[in-house]
Amino acid sequence: MVGGADDVRMPVVAGQFYEGTAEGLRRQIEECYLGRLGPGELPQVREDGPRRIVGLVAPHAGYMYSGGTAAYAYGHLAEDGVPETVVIIGPSHAMPPYAPAAIQSRGAWLTPLGESPIDAEIASAITSAWPDIVDGMRYFSAEHSLEVQLPFLQYLYGESLKIVPIMIMDSTKETARRLGQVLGQVLQGRNAVIVASTDLSHDFPREQAERADKELIGRMLDWDPDGLVELGPRLRMCGYAPVAAMLHAAKALGATEAKMLAYSHSGMIVGFRVVGYVAVSVER
Repeated sequence: MVGGADDVRMPVVAGQFYEGTAEGLRRQIEECYLGRLGPGELPQVREDGPRRIVGLVAPHAGYMYSGGTAAYAYGHLAEDGVPETVVIIGPSHAMPPYAPAAIQSRGAWLTPLGESPIDAEIASAITSAWPDIVDGMRYFSAEHSLEVQLPFLQYLYGESLKIVPIMIMDSTKETARRLGQVLGQVLQGRNAVIVASTDLSHDFPREQAERADKELIGRMLDWDPDGLVELGPRLRMCGYAPVAAMLHAAKALGATEAKMLAYSHSGMIVGFRVVGYVAVSVER
């Protein structure tokens, strides 16, 4: 075990958002790739990939709903090569915004597929550059938006991949911009990817949701982080600030292109009032 018991974040939505056993989870992830809303083939990690991806947008609903769309994001990452560190930025669904953001700077996160160590060097550099960010595992105790990304990453890269979990609590333009600036500085010259965890519109009828999601995706593809932060709350997007922060950072890190890989919504599985999901890749 990488960290002691006091700094290993245990899974809180295993058996709910995704299968709770290693065998069941691995099988479920493969179903996400091979199912009707997935890319149709299992990913192959290219050890000699070009490593053009700077940022990804991936959804964080239960795998039965958003797993196929997430599989497009992670299948594309597999083709791009092997990052050393993934910074995962998620929104807060429960934590009050008494600080702009939270980070866990040491230890590890556990899922049924294994343990992902935290990149303490990068995390420490972030906290040094941004004293307003709060540090500690306790801030993540009830948040699912980062956790659901981990099994997809572990399926590809095992336990060797390092992570840096960051949760935005104050979803303002200023917070997104500041986090983006810090990541742009800290990640210069590093083999890292930033994953922004978000779903799109929530609880609209299907046709209205599709129109709303088109607007939100347009802000991402047009590289308009401030516009996304303005539009996101009105269209009930939970992770607009994490995506905006990723876009700010990616531009500082030399990315020049944002492209949509896949789109779906929960109404394609069940229900009239739906939640939208998108996979976006931001590349050099």
